[in-house]
Amino acid sequence: MRYEFRISGVVPDTLAASFPELDRIPVPEQTLLFGSVADEAHLYGLLTRFQSLGLRVLEMRRLPA
Repeated sequence: MRYEFRISGVVPDTLAASFPELDRIPVPEQTLLFGSVADEAHLYGLLTRFQSLGLRVLEMRRLPA
């Protein structure tokens, strides 16, 4: 499964390094992180990491295969 996460603000390199499995594209006032998610546990782990690092997820969506 592939997912896209739209994060509020620009995610700096130091925080993006916490998500080596995701690619990053900065867009105005937001950051898109996207990549493969192995299973539901991995998805919830990513969401927990976002929260613990103070990143606000504006949108999350599953991408077509």
